[in-house]
This record gives sequence, structure tokens and C-alpha cells, in this order.
Amino acid sequence: MKKSYYITTPIYYVNDIPHIGHAYTTMACDAMARFKRLDGYDVMFLTGTDEHGQKIEKAAHAAGLEPKAFTDKVSQNFRDLAKMMNYSNDDFIRTTEERHYKAAQHLWRELLARDEIYLDKYAGWYAVRDEAYYGEDELTDGPNGKKIAPSGAECEWVEEESYFFRLSKWGDRLLQFYNENPDFILPHSRRNEVTSFVKQGLRDLSVSRSAIKWGVPVPNDPKHVMYVWLDALTNYMTAVGYPDTQSDAYKKFWPADLHMVGKDILRFHAIYWPAFLMAAGLQLPKHVFAHGWWTNEGQKISKSLGNVINPHELIEAYGLDQTRYFLLREVPFGNDGDFSRAAMIARTNSNLANDLGNLAQRSLSMIAKNCGAVVPKCGEFNQADHVLLNKAYGLLDHVRREMDVQAFHKALDAIWLVIGDGNRYVDEQAPWALKKANPERMETVLYVLAETLRCVAILVQPFMPDSMGKMLDQLAVPDEARDFTLLTKEHALKSGTPLPTPSGIFPRFVEEVKE
Repeated sequence: MKKSYYITTPIYYVNDIPHIGHAYTTMACDAMARFKRLDGYDVMFLTGTDEHGQKIEKAAHAAGLEPKAFTDKVSQNFRDLAKMMNYSNDDFIRTTEERHYKAAQHLWRELLARDEIYLDKYAGWYAVRDEAYYGEDELTDGPNGKKIAPSGAECEWVEEESYFFRLSKWGDRLLQFYNENPDFILPHSRRNEVTSFVKQGLRDLSVSRSAIKWGVPVPNDPKHVMYVWLDALTNYMTAVGYPDTQSDAYKKFWPADLHMVGKDILRFHAIYWPAFLMAAGLQLPKHVFAHGWWTNEGQKISKSLGNVINPHELIEAYGLDQTRYFLLREVPFGNDGDFSRAAMIARTNSNLANDLGNLAQRSLSMIAKNCGAVVPKCGEFNQADHVLLNKAYGLLDHVRREMDVQAFHKALDAIWLVIGDGNRYVDEQAPWALKKANPERMETVLYVLAETLRCVAILVQPFMPDSMGKMLDQLAVPDEARDFTLLTKEHALKSGTPLPTPSGIFPRFVEEVKE
């Protein structure tokens, strides 16, 4: 039976159009999901939209629409983004779906039955933008007497009847869990901020609102709707069949292997979510990874500055796989990063056109010209041949280690070192000079290059699926021979296999000269 792997994006809040932050998180999950599938796992990859709460109610009103009509429209933008970015998600969940209402209300009833929820009155500071409650000690004074949350969101004083979750009783259990599972919060640099927050003492959490109507109704109390985060976080279980904990999907995929989130919502995923699950007697996810934010040419991205990065525009300008590659190679995953046109163009031209593109183009062109357009004959390997091939065959273990801790940039660095070795090997072996001096040796050199390209292309598929599909087509590697089990010398290219006419895969990016 195949091993299973369940990965999720945060479900995106539909009060605005998708931007680079949404594309980045889902792209990282997509690379991870594709890698695990190629590595023999049965993968469940979930994304979707979070469609309840006061922020949505306000945004819908501003757009002159009912909340459901508004969320139908905006949620579709995120489906369109998934298609445009070539994501391979297995499901797309919306919190307005009936299956999700059923799951969220079941979790509520379970918590209520265990005396983890009680009715009281709430009086305190609430940030509509964050859909989060804050203590007085977390706030700073802003202009016009406004209270400002750590996120920069304005807070308002709220007083209303509310149900509360007994979060305060779970602090010690959470700290014990973090201690017993040191890799639960990744990267490790984020762990301290979570444990520090919990050690300060947790207050019971308001988990319903009576002042708004747009949300999952609280069972048996229609005056209240569920707090958007209790509703939203449950989506991860909804998609695998909860509340049917005996379903095949739930038993196969829960607990989730990885929740990928932005650092701004780490608290909800690393404190609230585990506490809800512990309180309900359910298994906790294995890892929560919080990545950083992007700036644009050194400036914080904001609508007011007009510098929001539209993923569609990046793809139009640079290409889909070039964009995917840049975002996952440029910055250590987990850190903040800066997008710049210069860096994007440099990566496109240097890493893709010059390094990998050039290695493929000159190798395959020489094979087409000098070897009758078939995989070359393979003679005796010398030491240089063995060194390059062993590096290519040895890549999987290295890349797998980096992927398992979401170090996408390091995984790509390792692959590009072998690509660099391949280019140096071409220069040192000079197959063009061997054509007359030693044609048999020329064929062996070109064979080694083609086989190195096969290994590289198979490994780069999770990051650039379309481009590597084209490269494997040019190497005449069948669709069924492109997973990681084939990355051995026993599955090497067969001499004499006909090859199609090669064509360039990564064109150089040339800036248009404005008159």
C-alpha cells in the first residue's frame, strides 16, 4: 500500500483579488505535492477559500452584493489562479459548502459536549481585518485615538454575548506538545514566538459572534454564528471526510502532514487549532510551516502604494515556469523576500537560459546532428563520466532531505550544482572536437550528457512541470517513466531510441527598448 501525504494551503480570505502572496504559498504546496507523488506517495493536496466573517460582510456590502453572491464571484478568482499557475490540487474547498457546515457544526457539538465551550459575555478589542481578538497589552495607540493590533490592523471595542472556548486550560498541554514534537512548528525560528506567547498565559477565546449574521450558525442557538477561525480551521478535516472519522479518506490522510501558512496566521494554526483538536480528542497535524512575506523592489506591498504584484502579469512578462522557479529559488523558504525585475531577469537568463537551457540545447543539438537523431551509443565510461553520472543518480537523496524540511531553494541549489558540472563536463570533453578524432568517445560523452539531463529533468518536474515535460519529451522518456523510481542506471536511456528534433525550452529574456 502506498504511503500517504496530506498537504494544505491556508484557505484564502475572499475579501480581495489574489496576489503574489496567495500564489507563493500554493506554489510551494504544489511543488511539495508533485514531489511526493513522484516519490511514490498517495497525495492529498487541498486549497480553497474562507468565506465567512465580518470582513466579508463589509466587503460584500461595499460591492453592493449579498455575501453569498460576493463570495461566489471572488472564490472563482482563486480557482482561476490555481488553473493559471498549473497547481495540482486534488480538492478546492469553500467554507460555504454544505459539507463544511456539517463538519464545523459537528466539531462545535463535540466541544460543547466535552464542556470546552460555555456561554458568557465578551468585552474587548477586536480587529475586523485580522478577524482576531487582542488583549490591551498587545495594542499600541494609533492616530485619532485608534487602537492598533501587532499586525497594524485597527481594533474596535466589542461588547456582546458570546460563547467561549476554554483555551486557558490548554496552555501546559500545548507547551508539552511543542516540547515532545520539536518539528511541529517550522522553520524552527518561528517556534520561540509561539512558545513565548503561550507561556505568557492564554485567555479563553470568544468563538461566536451575535452582532453579525454571515457565518456558520451555532448549533441550537441561531442568534450566534461561529467565530471565523474555528469555522475556517475545520476545513482541513472537512476535505478528508470529517465528521466521518471511519471514512477511507479520513483514515488515510488525517492527521495532515503539513499545513503551509503565512507567518501572520501562525498563531491560529499553532495555538488555537491544536487546542481545538486536543479538546475534541482528535489527532493533531504533524507540521505547521510559516513562510515569510514578499516586498516589491524593497517596498512593503500595499494597495495604497499601488505596488501589489499580480501573478498574471508576472506570467505574461516572464513565463509560468520561470515565475515558479524564481519564487522558490530566490529566497530561503521561510524568510522574507524581495521581488525585483532585475533579480527575476537574472534568474531567468542565468539559471534557466544559460545553465539548464544551454546544457540541454547544445547536448541535444549535437546528438541530432552527429548521432543520427537517436540516443547515442554508449562505450566504456571513464572517470569523468562516472563522476558526473554518480552525482546525477545521487541527487534524489539530497533533494529529498531538503524537500522534507521545505528547503526548496536548497533542493534547487543541489540540482543546479550538477547542471553546472554538466556544462563544465561538455567544455572539458569537447565532443565537437571528438567527432573526427574519436567518434566513439564523442557518442559516449553525448550519452552521458543525455542521461544526466534525464535525471535532472525528472527531479525538476515538481518546480517546472511544463518545461521539464518538454525536456523529457525531447529525450523520448515515456510518460510512465518519469517518477523517482526510475532515477537509477538500471533505467538509463536506451541507445538507439529515436529522438525528436530538439528545440529551445528557456528563451533569454530581452528587455524591450522603449523609444
